[in-house]
Amino acid sequence: MTRILILLSLCLTTNTVLRSQQTKACCNASLSSTAEFANLGKEMSFVLIHENPGDFKLMNPKGSVISFPCPDGRNAQGYFIPAKQNSHKYIFVIHEWWGLNDYIKNEADKLFMERPDVNVLALDMYDGKVANTREEAAGLMQSLSESRAENIVQGAGLYAGKDAKIATIGWCFGGGWSLKTAIMLHENVKACIIYYGMPTKKPEEIKLLNAPVLGIFATEDGWITPKVVNEFKDAMLNEKKQVEIHFYNAPHAFANPSNPGYNSEATADAWSRSVRFLRTYLP
Repeated sequence: MTRILILLSLCLTTNTVLRSQQTKACCNASLSSTAEFANLGKEMSFVLIHENPGDFKLMNPKGSVISFPCPDGRNAQGYFIPAKQNSHKYIFVIHEWWGLNDYIKNEADKLFMERPDVNVLALDMYDGKVANTREEAAGLMQSLSESRAENIVQGAGLYAGKDAKIATIGWCFGGGWSLKTAIMLHENVKACIIYYGMPTKKPEEIKLLNAPVLGIFATEDGWITPKVVNEFKDAMLNEKKQVEIHFYNAPHAFANPSNPGYNSEATADAWSRSVRFLRTYLP
């Protein structure tokens, strides 16, 4: 009798675990790619691969902080560098999980030096908050409302205007939002660049893309793995979308000079590919 009760208990426990796993898998499948990436902030292994950013101060910035209205009735802000001459062309830059710090403003300045004919707008997805530690960054990323972030993207699109031709670029957290921005503003986006961000595999989202996508990824990334990336590539090709993927023998966040896995050679090559991509699809 005791043996029967133990077997029954084991069966009930196993079924409970299986139901829990199925529920978790179902819930994860329903998450957006950006929410899925935000959940990485709960994983200590992911948090610990990031060193706290160095004390970098951007000298002689080429842009300034502006404010623009969003559909939710609130204002958003961004770091804006206007084109040398009036232009409908824009590059939207989306920051890492740290927030819109001077590292990202410097990337915006570098893009402007490559393309002075284009307006460069680095979006502030955290509404002025910037993390100084990896723990703060994890908290900011997890606490970001998807609805608020989408309103910031929509507000930036309205600021650029209905005739705008937009390219998007982002790193890490911003890589996923670069792709999501290209999906949301699909009628105006002409090029999208993702640096090791979580890509979507949902056909209904990929169908909306009008822009070719350049994906920059790392073979040693334990989260945005080659398997994840190749599934995204297959989903893009199934929908007959244009996608170009490049892997580097490097870890996640290899292009950030404050990261312990910073790889200068891979970063330089990825930057050259990105600039060439922008010149091709945002001429």
